[in-house]
Amino acid sequence: MELSKRERRKLKESGEEALQAKAESTPPPKKKTSKLKVILWAAFIIIILAVSYSAYSLTRPGPLDGFAKCLTEKGAVMYGAMDWCKYTQAQRGMFGNSFKYIDYHEHTELPGIRKTPTWVIDGKWYENAQSFDVLAQATGCKL
Repeated sequence: MELSKRERRKLKESGEEALQAKAESTPPPKKKTSKLKVILWAAFIIIILAVSYSAYSLTRPGPLDGFAKCLTEKGAVMYGAMDWCKYTQAQRGMFGNSFKYIDYHEHTELPGIRKTPTWVIDGKWYENAQSFDVLAQATGCKL
């Protein structure tokens, strides 16, 4: 059985309408790149914030800046072995950001040092890590 021209045209039009309706009802495909962009921007912002905070924490004044500066002004010198001595590292840690004001030298620069760290204050040697109270008494610096 053969279709007339009219029937063929109606069939063709109904098929195009069905395709068009299907295309309109189907949502456009989701873009993966937009999610990726959001993730990359978020990571970028987090990295910038972390770097900014690190820079701020390294440059902000420490609570012991005045004390450390006073020790250096009074001639206190700390000799140690920062690379391998945990006590020298602990003494440095006690000062935090303020350690940059301490007059520090490697133990090899002064003959006769047996223990690290060693503080030399007014010709007197203080071996091992010292408390702030001991350093304050030896130099007259206030905490």
